[in-house]
Amino acid sequence: MLLDLITSRRAVFVGGKGGVGKTSVAAALALGRARSGARVLLVSTDPAHNLGHLWGRPVGDEPVRLAGPGDLVPGAGTAGHVDGLEIDPERTVEQHLSAVAETMRRLLPERMHAPAARHLQLARQAPGTHESAVLERIAEAVEVGEEAYDLVVFDTAPSGHTLRLLALPEQLTSWTETLLANRDRSERFGAAVRGLGGGGETGRDAELRRILLRRRNRFSRLREVVTDPARTGFVLVLTAELLPIAETMEVYEKLTGLGVDVAALVANRRSPADAGELLDRRRILEDEHLARLRQRVPDVPLLDVPLLPGDLVGTEALAALADRLGPSPP
Repeated sequence: MLLDLITSRRAVFVGGKGGVGKTSVAAALALGRARSGARVLLVSTDPAHNLGHLWGRPVGDEPVRLAGPGDLVPGAGTAGHVDGLEIDPERTVEQHLSAVAETMRRLLPERMHAPAARHLQLARQAPGTHESAVLERIAEAVEVGEEAYDLVVFDTAPSGHTLRLLALPEQLTSWTETLLANRDRSERFGAAVRGLGGGGETGRDAELRRILLRRRNRFSRLREVVTDPARTGFVLVLTAELLPIAETMEVYEKLTGLGVDVAALVANRRSPADAGELLDRRRILEDEHLARLRQRVPDVPLLDVPLLPGDLVGTEALAALADRLGPSPP
């Protein structure tokens, strides 16, 4: 079962095509692990956040308690809990650029402050700014998770956006390495011109180097975690229909190309096979689609989750879904 597959992981990304039930599966996974005593952080990276609606309580850009011991298994005495946060893209970008602006004010001569401010204003809407800032928060969540939680579950944006994010750590690490190499060459040249024999960074140069190293190390660390199958797995959620199946196969290939372990496939909202002719015929078609998926992706566990009655809202409904993803708690 799915909960068994992720028991040893420290981070799980739940992704797939929009509308297939990623948020519900991510929340149920988080709740299922918490019911066995784990401390879980549930993070939404999707700009169209739904965690608050799903849990029936406000969720913002800082962690809030979604389920504590009394919400999990009454009387069982479990110490597990679920905290949740929804990454706010606008706030994240604002904080990111404010930190950059403060660094620029410290490191640049005063005559450069106005041009730097204009540059940052343009960068606010530049391609990649949002992704870079959100990636910083993902890296931060992974670091916090290793210190304060047993598992971090990421409820991700639709596939294309998530694939771009997962490709960024390597790209940004390489970019930062290039900046560091350029600074080293520039510093050696400047020292030679000054006749200093290559020694003596200024305080400003040393601080900038520390900032670049910290950024490189953070993204390099994230890349290591995301591509380590012992610590991280990706769960692809789909519905057994033509387009979601096609996208799932494409995303699977891209994830494996990035070195990300796909831990499981979840065929969500499966039609019952004994509920009348219409649903019987639909079930047969779903089986055909899933057979094609199994041919292309033969070695990844595939879990069926049936179409459940009612709305998936609140701890009780999520617990029912969690029961479908793994063994019930003792």
